[in-house]
Amino acid sequence: MITETRGLSVAAVLAAALIWSSSFAVTKVVLAEVPPMTLGALRFVLAAAVLGVAARRFPRPPLRDRLSMGFAGLLGITAYFALENAGVDLATASDATLIVAAYPIITLVLSGRAAFSPVRLAGMLLALAGVWLVVREQSGGHRLWGDLLLVAGGFAWAAYNLVVRRDRSGASPIVVTYYQTLAGAGGFVLLSLTETPRWSVPSGGTLVRIGFLAVFCSVAAFLLYNHGLRGLEPSVAVNLLNVVPVAGLGWAVLLAGESLTGSQLFGGAVVLAGVFLGSVRRRTL
Repeated sequence: MITETRGLSVAAVLAAALIWSSSFAVTKVVLAEVPPMTLGALRFVLAAAVLGVAARRFPRPPLRDRLSMGFAGLLGITAYFALENAGVDLATASDATLIVAAYPIITLVLSGRAAFSPVRLAGMLLALAGVWLVVREQSGGHRLWGDLLLVAGGFAWAAYNLVVRRDRSGASPIVVTYYQTLAGAGGFVLLSLTETPRWSVPSGGTLVRIGFLAVFCSVAAFLLYNHGLRGLEPSVAVNLLNVVPVAGLGWAVLLAGESLTGSQLFGGAVVLAGVFLGSVRRRTL
């Protein structure tokens, strides 16, 4: 039963990762018409509305649990996606997919429960070196700042995983995701007010893409990921997100029309190798 439950948790996280792998390229295309914080507001307000309908079938959690869920939403939705949207706006979708591969190492370190064997430590250093290879060609300008924002997003995402892992409310993943999304959407609405001079009516295609980001990348993927987190350690769950760079590069080329350099591909391979070593469980130092 434990093995079966863990298998379902792994499958849920992998499904979320495959959906999320397309989000960087879709976001990059939408950002050509919609500013980053406004995109976050539109995406997550729509997602909260969809989740709100589904969550009505379940009892409302106590206030303390709702506040905890809301705090997680501010970390994993407002903080993380604000950094991601701003980073992708300045950099590229392919940069984002490669840098995200280093997030498991950040989560492992911040969890405070990592067994720092020589192999695991070497893996962490290797993953960081891979990120450096990805961003080193951006010696200046907007793209470098975008890459740095994407790296900072890893810390917000790691903090979100740790907060969600401590949830003991017993509430349905739909309810948990709803209150997280509601708080995250509220944070984005406030941030979007700084972009009012840039507001305009999006095209039909852009509205469809925003709908995809809201329904699939925000609702479906977050439900799957939150379900998976209940049966996995945060570092294990985030480690499964390594399928995102692999699939995400394909979407970046196909949807966003980006080209990849040899340095980017090599850096991404180094990141993945470092994450693999960093997840190995060995005797501690």
